[in-house]
Amino acid sequence: MKARNELRLLPWSGPDGKPCFLSTDDSDGYMSRLADNMEAVQLGMAAELLEQAQELLDDRDTEAEELRLLTTRLTGALRDALRVATSRGRRLTTPESHYS
Repeated sequence: MKARNELRLLPWSGPDGKPCFLSTDDSDGYMSRLADNMEAVQLGMAAELLEQAQELLDDRDTEAEELRLLTTRLTGALRDALRVATSRGRRLTTPESHYS
């Protein structure tokens, strides 16, 4: 179980690129649901992008500009996926918390 004062890393950054956090005990509150939905969208987009990447890489006629665009999009998707994984990892229960 998460500590009462632990902050949830949100799946978006602030205007200055810094991480955003949510402080709440309500995992079903509006902001928590919004973050959950955004994480699902980001992961779904990453999965679609991965399929597109494989198609481009399989095509020997893919041009360098297409590969640069692909790399840019993959970098963003990987950044989002890592943020989701970090956020979810922080919210996992630890073995000690089961006995506390």
